[in-house]
Amino acid sequence: MPHRIISSAAELEALTTLLGTLKRPFTVEWRQGRDRSLDQNQTMWLWATETARQRGDVTTDEVQQEWKLIYGVPILREEEAKFREVYDEALKGQPYPVKIKAMRFLPITSIMSVKQMTKFLDTVQRECAEQGVRLTDPDPMRKVA
Repeated sequence: MPHRIISSAAELEALTTLLGTLKRPFTVEWRQGRDRSLDQNQTMWLWATETARQRGDVTTDEVQQEWKLIYGVPILREEEAKFREVYDEALKGQPYPVKIKAMRFLPITSIMSVKQMTKFLDTVQRECAEQGVRLTDPDPMRKVA
């Protein structure tokens, strides 16, 4: 479904112009806030690349699939009832290799809110530190607890 994040008056004006050109009838939906940010997405892929290089036994995509299953699925199961219902019915009882394979095709991080993605990235950063994987801090001025 097409969507836009409106953060400025100019973006709102552009959306208004676009809506004026659409064939009617059409449906408009909106919600406050925004989906995960591009910065969060870039950080996730940077960290997955760094982790794959340091581990040496996996690709960046494989790291990302592991993270989606190990860290992302629990966040979404906890916070999104519909996701929990569908995941539990389709994958919960499946063996780990089947679940990992499914992560290649299932949207996990791409459907997270900014808050959920922050929780995901904080968990990834903590777990990687515990495993001795060094990650680039995307915000070097931030104090890490």
